[in-house]
Amino acid sequence: MIRIETLSKTFTLHNQGSAVIPVMANAEFSVAPGECVALTGESGAGKSTLMRMIYGNYLAASGRILIGGTDIVTATPREILALRRHTLGYVSQFLRVVPRVPTREVVAEPLLATGTPPEKARAQVEDLLARLNIPERLWSLSPTTFSGGEQQRVNIARGFAYPYPALLLDEPTASLDAQNRETVLRLVEEAKARGVAIVGIFHDEAARDRLCDRQIDVTRFTPGRAA
Repeated sequence: MIRIETLSKTFTLHNQGSAVIPVMANAEFSVAPGECVALTGESGAGKSTLMRMIYGNYLAASGRILIGGTDIVTATPREILALRRHTLGYVSQFLRVVPRVPTREVVAEPLLATGTPPEKARAQVEDLLARLNIPERLWSLSPTTFSGGEQQRVNIARGFAYPYPALLLDEPTASLDAQNRETVLRLVEEAKARGVAIVGIFHDEAARDRLCDRQIDVTRFTPGRAA
């Protein structure tokens, strides 16, 4: 479902004489349906950079990123948007939403964008919000006013609302208490059971050991650094 082939990335420092800094070279791995793969490595090794390339936020210098047959590296913006709508979900560490949009609508947006009837979307959203312990009195309020933990759970609800075949998870259990952490772990396990291919960054070692079938140390793809 996800395949990375000879992937490389550089950054150009335009304010420093256009110096070119190689940050990743010849990254190679694949993720099968129903498999969860953890990206590991010390801080600065390139975990987040690789995740952003897979999602299409960063453009690779060379190589291929195949998501269900679409190459993110050569895809048009329209193709990437379609992929994000139907195929590739992303649960980031931070919730970024338009202010004053109610929580129900924030979480329902991926469902409504793919044609789910509003009443069905509403029911699915409310089930998820209740499961993630977001109080019902908050569902009609903007999540921009919520605590950090509540915002993270809204972000997780949004990411799991639509049944994406592939999913990127960036620290999904960070800042969560034991009860909500367990709920998120079960959501990930259920996604794996449905056949979702998952790439994640997990600093929570116990969560990583429980969820992940393999670990990829991205240090081995970092020029000048030994794994």
